[in-house]
Amino acid sequence: MGDNGTVTRPASARARLDQICATAVEVARDGITEVEPSDVGDHLKAVAEGDRIVTHYFECRLTGYQGWRWAVTVTRIPRSRNVTICETVLLPGPDALLAPGWLPWQERLQPGDLGPGDLLPTPPDDERLAPGYLLSDDPAVEETAWELGLGRARVFSREGRIDTAQRWYDGDHGPSAAISVAAPAAARCGSCGFYLPLAGTMRQSFGACGNFYAPDDGRVVSADHGCGAHSEALAEAVETPVDELPTVYDDSAVEELSVSRAPGSVEATEPAEPYGHS
Repeated sequence: MGDNGTVTRPASARARLDQICATAVEVARDGITEVEPSDVGDHLKAVAEGDRIVTHYFECRLTGYQGWRWAVTVTRIPRSRNVTICETVLLPGPDALLAPGWLPWQERLQPGDLGPGDLLPTPPDDERLAPGYLLSDDPAVEETAWELGLGRARVFSREGRIDTAQRWYDGDHGPSAAISVAAPAAARCGSCGFYLPLAGTMRQSFGACGNFYAPDDGRVVSADHGCGAHSEALAEAVETPVDELPTVYDDSAVEELSVSRAPGSVEATEPAEPYGHS
């Protein structure tokens, strides 16, 4: 079977433009009573909405409503030339400046928005969390709860861990970060002595950086992240050649001195020693 295209057509495509309603431009313009007449601009077009139903569009000149249009729908009864107004509304045009779409506050929050004293309640049906009495399929969580006989009301669910791992991996502490790309290929966090692996299933891919001098100190990094502060990144000493100068002796600068012994410095029976020292 071939593609027959769209089965139904818009009402404006099926309806025939009623000429009496289409020529009632001034009637439609007078129906815009919410603003001053100067805020209504030129007539843009007339569109058939149904049998003897036409919508007139006018330019909007209100400040801050660039690209918007006044839409006035008019109609008439059969065999009558008297046109009446159905409704008047302000609509955005193709180039209208629109406000961003409304989002619930949970979706508007961004990392770092929570400040001191703020409370961020977690919805009861948050898919990132699972009830604590259920198995979390994380051995580290189950072992701790079993040994201590304690449990949290809710723990990380599988979906929550997957979402967190993906966010960390794609963020500034994953392998695609600028500092990681610029680091040597062998300088990966998984082989660094300052790398502290996480517990549980996240241990395979993530850990915390414990290098005081590293830019990621105290942050969770992926095992294939990297930086220039790797524990095995040893700087090679650069040998600088030193030119040896020949030794020069200047005999003309040597002055000969005769030294005699002071009277009584040595016994008369003692043999004489150079420079008069006993």
